[in-house]
Amino acid sequence: MTLNIRRVVTGHNSQGEPVVLMDDRGLYTSQWRPQMSQQQLWTTEDLPVALIDDGEDKGARDVVGTTIPGGSVFKVVEFGPGVTPRLHRTDSIDYAVVLSGEIEMEMKEGLSVKLCAGDTLVQRGTVHNWVNRGEKPCVIAFVLLSSTGHAAYG
Repeated sequence: MTLNIRRVVTGHNSQGEPVVLMDDRGLYTSQWRPQMSQQQLWTTEDLPVALIDDGEDKGARDVVGTTIPGGSVFKVVEFGPGVTPRLHRTDSIDYAVVLSGEIEMEMKEGLSVKLCAGDTLVQRGTVHNWVNRGEKPCVIAFVLLSSTGHAAYG
């Protein structure tokens, strides 16, 4: 299970003209639990985002947890069948697009939603877990934007 997503990053040259700065495939992948892999595509440390070209490949940045305080993370995650459970809450508002496959997002005992290719999700800091009960991997693109505070849980 290794993602191999093509990443194209634009910017400007010294004359201020638009250029392609990066065009690569399969960089910054990780597998930190069984049956799950991810490819980090880009990150920011600020919102709103500064568009100054500093030459840094912000896809290479280490992210502790799921997002960067005050910033954003763009990544693609593949959840294989039988992915190891990880009940968690993000410190972000997460925009997700299911690119392929099917998955269930469990929120608490008895509450889950099934998502299929083409479905979208706006995940607003709730406790959740991704469960793939199917026979094929599910691939989801995520944009995680840093947020302030959590709603009450209990």
